Amino acid sequence: MSGRAGFRAGGARRAAALVALAGLLAAVGFWSLSAGSTPYALGTVLDALIANDGSRDHLVIATIRAPRLLAGLGVGAALAVAGAIMQAVTGNPLASPGLMGLNAGAAFAVVLATAVAGASTGDAVVWPAFGGAAAAAVVVYGLGATGRGGATPLKIVLAGAVVSGFLGSLTAAVLVLDKGAMDTVRLWTAGSLAGRTAEQVQTVGPYILAGLAVSLLLGRALNALSLGADAARALGQNVRFWRRASIVTVVLLAGGAVALAGPIGFVGLVTPHIVRMLAGADHRWAIPFCALGGALLLTAADAASRTLLGSGFPAGVTMALIGAPFFIHLARRRIGAAP
Repeated sequence: MSGRAGFRAGGARRAAALVALAGLLAAVGFWSLSAGSTPYALGTVLDALIANDGSRDHLVIATIRAPRLLAGLGVGAALAVAGAIMQAVTGNPLASPGLMGLNAGAAFAVVLATAVAGASTGDAVVWPAFGGAAAAAVVVYGLGATGRGGATPLKIVLAGAVVSGFLGSLTAAVLVLDKGAMDTVRLWTAGSLAGRTAEQVQTVGPYILAGLAVSLLLGRALNALSLGADAARALGQNVRFWRRASIVTVVLLAGGAVALAGPIGFVGLVTPHIVRMLAGADHRWAIPFCALGGALLLTAADAASRTLLGSGFPAGVTMALIGAPFFIHLARRRIGAAP
């Protein structure tokens, strides 16, 4: 088989896998709509979406569960793609919005805006989330770049851990001092899709969709950046421009995700590693795979927690139970591989 024929065959296999993943996501989406304190049959779900008659069951599905599903799809896709971009840009397989402090920065900014200005929904929390994520990214990279050797992957991870811990403490302090803010964002701070409304999805969704659209244009540049700055320059890439474009995209994705569902961790860490086993290291394929895979992972985690533990159980807690052992495995493997 010639090289071009092999490339086409590989592309066909990836496309087939992408279609299969989309089909699995659709099945999990119907599960999410039917799962909860009152389970519904598939026929009832379809009737509520296609021929809603205003009955209680149809209203529950259309006005409560459907926005929750859409929020899970968008947030999962955003966090997974943001994680893939961060891992490519930093050359660090442990990078993700949660571990690098972006989620913590966005969460602190939203909680502070809620306590000071009474912000709770819509644009009132979107812009603080973007600002907090961007500020955290700047601080983490600045701390990681200090000292000998510049911004190495290990130093950036350590800086992210420090910034995440510090901002988490500040967030807790604000909530302790302001009981009203705590009542408003208590579930949100654990990373929850519960109570998401169609209006909230419509407000935040365009920012997430814009970030996902831009990320699809970064694939070739991310392939070069993942090889290192020197190799990327040798391949003719403008490293500074593509790094900045990648960071802006990550802030857009992570900020939008946190504004909608709170600081949900590990989606951006776990999904890219699973995707590479299906799509390989080519980010032109990995980005769409991550979008579908992240949406699938978070939606399935939320549906499972609602089925087993009730509709109010935060999806962020379920993801932590899944992601923490995965992170420990990756960290141990990386330490074991170090010279």
